[in-house]
Amino acid sequence: MPTRNRQTTQTIPEQEPLVEISEDEQWRLIQETGVLRKISGTQKPEETIDNGEPLPLAEEIFNAVVLIMPFTFFLIMMDILIHQQYAQPTTFGDIAHRLLTNVPILSIFVFYTTRHKSNPRMQLALFLLSLAVGPRMIWLINRGSWLVNMRQCPQFATIWLYTVVQLNINWAVLSLVMIGAWTWFTGMKLVR
Repeated sequence: MPTRNRQTTQTIPEQEPLVEISEDEQWRLIQETGVLRKISGTQKPEETIDNGEPLPLAEEIFNAVVLIMPFTFFLIMMDILIHQQYAQPTTFGDIAHRLLTNVPILSIFVFYTTRHKSNPRMQLALFLLSLAVGPRMIWLINRGSWLVNMRQCPQFATIWLYTVVQLNINWAVLSLVMIGAWTWFTGMKLVR
């Protein structure tokens, strides 16, 4: 059997502190540094990152762009699909016009809702917006004229999907259940 090396442990003698600080002074220093606030999490989560500092503007813009890009593509896809549904030709100029008129508004909306996503008032506003936009789009699909559907449904579909994505899971499920119950109760169809 191989032999094992034995490690010896040394004990370090306790030294007297260099400066004597009273307990009251220690507590005052702890409170001034904010160590307890960082541990207890009293700062608002939507305005801070893990170490308690506010999110830099560049990071907020990046977070918004990460959502703006796919929702812009979704908006254009819905526009193309609804034009195909009603056998209307789609030109590059139509798509460019749709981008120029809708993307700036969508970008501002996404930036501010992403910035305050964890705020309970923002969650309530997104929930109510979902309850307004979802049934309106379903009603348009069932009863609206083809021209109104082509103008409004792509935006409504984009906003509805965005609100469901941004909502906390319990609010999102409640919103979808309520809209599904409304659709079933009124006899509407989800597809035409």
